[in-house]
Parts: sequence; structure tokens; C-alpha cells
Amino acid sequence: MGSTTDFRNGLIIRFRNELHQIVEWRHHKPGKGGAIVQTKLKNMRTGAAFDHRFRPGESVDIVRVERRQYQYLYPEAEHLCFMDQETYEQIHVSKELFGDSVAYLKEGEVCDILMDGEEPVEGELPITVQLEVTETEPGVRGDTAQGGSKKATVETGAIVNVPLFIDKGDVLKIDTRSGDYLERVKT
Repeated sequence: MGSTTDFRNGLIIRFRNELHQIVEWRHHKPGKGGAIVQTKLKNMRTGAAFDHRFRPGESVDIVRVERRQYQYLYPEAEHLCFMDQETYEQIHVSKELFGDSVAYLKEGEVCDILMDGEEPVEGELPITVQLEVTETEPGVRGDTAQGGSKKATVETGAIVNVPLFIDKGDVLKIDTRSGDYLERVKT
């Protein structure tokens, strides 16, 4: 157990019998009445975010999660199969725990999975990944980085906006949080 004095961004609490992550919080003292702790909570299961007010010092159930590294092996229906890097034990994790970033997940990638005991709570890809372009319109000599963009399909099947000079077979660095092209990797 903890209290609102322990709040920080990213903290996971059990609220209304479900796990929620504190996206942002602030202690607020309105001109009239008592102080409040205003929070924005994200439901870890559904991803829905909402605002909630707590009284200062109110008891909350803080969930201690463990961050473990797992290597992605293969997809299986609505789940993904991962292998523990230390014990070689395999686990199945719902695709929903990774959100939209699952589109950039390729076999062999090492990811962090937050665990509440033995139950996966959230999956996190590295901030950037390197993926090869499998399909795009051919680049034309003279196209520059400032000259516009086109769509390219990468090896995971995700579609990314890239500069006109990118060709099939190029390896790109992509931000998994936004899906943005960052740079072409020299091979």
C-alpha cells in the first residue's frame, strides 16, 4: 500500500480492481476548499485514459512490476510467443499489450515485458528498430531528403512514410512510438 504522496508518472496502481498507469499527475490547491491530486490514468488492459481526483494522502494500492527482457520468437493467433533470455522459458503474450508498436516487431527482437508476478502487464519494444524495405516505388536520381515522401513497406509488413531516395533493400531506423522514419542505416 502507498498513498498519493508516492505518485509519479509511469507508476502502476490497482484502482477499481484493475491495473492503471499514472500518465500524469499534479497536486492542486483550488482557491476554495481542500487540496486535490488530479491524475490522468490509463487502464493497462483496455488502454482507455481518464481523469480522476484523489484526496491528498489517500491510500492507494501500488503495484510493483518487474521489467524482464524477452526475445520475440513468432506470432500465434492473437498472441506473441517470447522466450526468457535467462531461463529459456517461453510465454505467450497478447498483442494488445504492445499497442500499435507491434507492427514493428520482428523475429529475434529483444523486448521488455512488465510483469505483475507471473502475469504480463505491458510490452515495450526498443525505442528504435532497424527494418529492411521490402516494397516501395523506385528512387530517382536527384531526389533529396527535402523533396517529399512516399510509402514503403518494411519486412514486418508495416507501412512507413519515407523520403523519395529510399529504395527496396535499404535498412531504415524507425521510431516504434510514432512509426516515423528516422534515418537510413549504412550497411
